[in-house]
Amino acid sequence: MNDKEKVFLQQFEEIFKNYEYYQKNRKLIMNSGNGQEIINSLITRMKSIVERITGDDSEYYKRIEEIFVKYEKQYDHLKLEPLKGVLDGLYQDLKMGYLKSFSELIHSDIFSDYIEMAEYLLEEGYKDPAAVITGSTLEEHLRKLCIKNGIDIKIMLKEKLKPKKTDSLNSELARQKVYSKLEQKSVTAWLDLRNKAAHGNYSEYNDDQVKLMIMGVRDFIVRNLA
Repeated sequence: MNDKEKVFLQQFEEIFKNYEYYQKNRKLIMNSGNGQEIINSLITRMKSIVERITGDDSEYYKRIEEIFVKYEKQYDHLKLEPLKGVLDGLYQDLKMGYLKSFSELIHSDIFSDYIEMAEYLLEEGYKDPAAVITGSTLEEHLRKLCIKNGIDIKIMLKEKLKPKKTDSLNSELARQKVYSKLEQKSVTAWLDLRNKAAHGNYSEYNDDQVKLMIMGVRDFIVRNLA
């Protein structure tokens, strides 16, 4: 179990303590002036930890959304027990290592398909789309790594949430030691090549560089599963 997984387990346990406190003191909390605020905070934390760990396309998160739809027109506190059930399942899967064996390998397989597509295009003489596909695959993998490690992938700009730039995600992942500074430099170089391809600067790189990029990105994804 890595350090990030330990942090997630601690966050789960803190949420569980808050939930148990609410259950034992429900009447007192409901009669207090900030009862609804406490309930909303707990619900938000429950939803957020599932999204941070599994992303918003997982079965866990889909179950969370189903609960919100089912109890949309009912009192908010009724959401707590079914949400706790989802968190219990995710907590146990994370603790036993099942989440890693399922979610990370699925992501790896999906990205592998795109890398194979890029290889095929390069072999057929289409270095430019091969570079774009490989770079886009890398960008998506960086976002998945951020979600896995509790790093925000969006930033508030002018009162609106906007996606962070990929360079920023790369820097934050290295800063939190998800991967090394050396790998950060490699990622920066691959992203630069991808940008050249995407903006039509085709003469600034060659087939061999794209081939090395594809090999490097594939190895990077295998070493740093998301």
